[in-house]
Amino acid sequence: MIVKEFFDPTTFTLTYVVHKKGAAEAIVIDPVLDYDPASGAIDEHSINLVVEYLRQENLSPAMSLETHAHADHVSASQVLKKYFPEMKVAISSRIVEVQKIFFKAFNLDEPSDGSQFDYLFADNEEVIIAGMKVLEIPTPGHTPACSAYLIEDAVFTGDALFMPDYGVGRCDFPGGDARKLYHSITKNIYSLKSDTRIFVGHDYQPNGRPLKFVTTVGEEKESNIQLDARVSEGEFVEKREARDKTLSAPKLLLPSIQINIMAGHLPEPEANGVRI
Repeated sequence: MIVKEFFDPTTFTLTYVVHKKGAAEAIVIDPVLDYDPASGAIDEHSINLVVEYLRQENLSPAMSLETHAHADHVSASQVLKKYFPEMKVAISSRIVEVQKIFFKAFNLDEPSDGSQFDYLFADNEEVIIAGMKVLEIPTPGHTPACSAYLIEDAVFTGDALFMPDYGVGRCDFPGGDARKLYHSITKNIYSLKSDTRIFVGHDYQPNGRPLKFVTTVGEEKESNIQLDARVSEGEFVEKREARDKTLSAPKLLLPSIQINIMAGHLPEPEANGVRI
């Protein structure tokens, strides 16, 4: 299995293309659409790099997997689908919980049933995609609809679990829950084999270190600075909630949530042809 990473330094996001050597299909995880909050301008530079790689390797993406409805970057799933119309966009079926919260908050007249996505994963559902075994692992806590995806011998954790020197995802978004994140990681991720590779959804490069995005279950259990295997539930929840109170909202929160709960579909233009 080949994992090709694409790093967006603006949002510190990792996009992955996963495929078998010599295969005709691939899986894309968390594609990024560049968005400038000051002007509202959208740019396809980041996703074009993914498209170039897919074409270079003669690959068609069978599915774009969203680990959750991101609050810090806009999904490029629909742009990718423009180039590869047969591709499906997938997320956890628990996305309906997030939609119910935010459709009301943003006064969006949309059905909160997940129908904006092509495929909804049930918890712990196992499927074959692009010739690879994919297991959806529920990881609620950062958001209610977070998923990790175990693909062959590697798990893609999204915003639930980062590199050991950075920790885990924040839990102060609507529907977030530090206690749930503790159980998601300790029971659902740390129960995997110790040598299972972990590919993280972001790398914030603490202390200015070079980019890192691959670790293992064993390394996380041993040395994650916020949640190693020795940390109790109460200790984690207390420290996570205290830290979350000090964090600012992500810069791209409002546009990201509105677009990502719609599977990456941009809002319809107003009467003057401009999207707001």
